[in-house]
Amino acid sequence: MPAEARLADGVRLAVTTFTTLPLRAGRVDRAAAARAMALAPAVGALLGALLGGVLLLTAALAPPLVAAGVTVALGALLTRGLHLDGLADTVDALGSYRRGAAALEIMKKPDVGPFGVVALVVVLLLQAAVLAELAGRGWAAALAAVVAATAAGRLGVAVACRRGVPAARPDGLGALVAGTVGPVALVVGTAAVALLAVPAVPGRPWQGPVAVLAALAVAVGLLRHGVRRLGGITGDVLGAVVEIVTTLVYLGLVLSG
Repeated sequence: MPAEARLADGVRLAVTTFTTLPLRAGRVDRAAAARAMALAPAVGALLGALLGGVLLLTAALAPPLVAAGVTVALGALLTRGLHLDGLADTVDALGSYRRGAAALEIMKKPDVGPFGVVALVVVLLLQAAVLAELAGRGWAAALAAVVAATAAGRLGVAVACRRGVPAARPDGLGALVAGTVGPVALVVGTAAVALLAVPAVPGRPWQGPVAVLAALAVAVGLLRHGVRRLGGITGDVLGAVVEIVTTLVYLGLVLSG
């Protein structure tokens, strides 16, 4: 298969995995999955640019908190709410204190337990609060913050899919993408997202990159715990990583000291 076709398959898989954009399906295999997960931060950056534009446009017409709520809602809509669903399922499974198959069974249930509900409420409230604050910054800083945080969330998925991390099940998204991302893609992705975060905090160019690196470090620790409890990663775990890393980066960008 020509290199252009292989890259196109990876792009299509990345876009259809992380957004609702209706693209024609291409080849779906481990090779395409590796390219898709490596490209995940780029898809996140494009999505973040759209969300940041909506935030700034809406903030010019409505109070900041309203603009933030619209932006959070649009982000959920453009991802089919799958990442939020993954967060709720993962937190419910880990909160049950069960391990292995028993914990995975909880993740498969269609209902959301109390741990999952609390996780969703906290994450959505924090994202909305931060976006409301960002709406009051200059347009360049606000746009950079949303782009960097959204890209970082998808970079967290690439980190979760790095080599050596197993899948919890023999089938599903986790089995397709687990262990597909090599170190070069991770280094390049991390450097690119950190660079995007430089203008996110006016007068403190170091704060954005530090927020990205700190969020990824927390994600690595949480992933280790999840792998110990679940036996590996699943699609739900990847969704949880997106929301957790995105939220942590947002928080890091509004901290002052």
